[in-house]
Amino acid sequence: SEKMVKTEQEKDLFRETPLRYLGYANELGESFRPLVPKSLVVGSYLVAGAYVLGDTFDKGSKSFSSSNDKRKTAIATADCLIWQSFASVMIPGFVINRFVKVFQFCCKSMKASPPIMKWAPTIGGLCMIPLIIHPIDNSVTWAMDKSFRKQFPLDEKIEK
Repeated sequence: SEKMVKTEQEKDLFRETPLRYLGYANELGESFRPLVPKSLVVGSYLVAGAYVLGDTFDKGSKSFSSSNDKRKTAIATADCLIWQSFASVMIPGFVINRFVKVFQFCCKSMKASPPIMKWAPTIGGLCMIPLIIHPIDNSVTWAMDKSFRKQFPLDEKIEK
């Protein structure tokens, strides 16, 4: 039971629990953009942004409590903020937005029926979400490894 308590304590709240799905809120918002008011899309970005800031605060706090080194904490915090901003919000939001626009264009070009015109872009956007997550995460990790992390290496790699 002591081992179970330790494992539970080591679990990353922002990356290993259902809370992680809040980081995908903006992809849902972009998928539903043709069907919902713009305020809901903006709200989905606010949810995803809050997730990013929460994870950033969590990683910065853990770094500081484990080392009390302000420089290491600043690097770990910036690393998390940059990685999450690109991998969870900016790139996926843009990609899903463009896919939905392409689906809309295709439906219009094919003179699809009104129900298809209404729902196909959203369904297409939703279907793309699981397909883009890992390639985007891996690309952002690669870019961070080749840029920011070369200038500001972390002693221990933060698991994304």
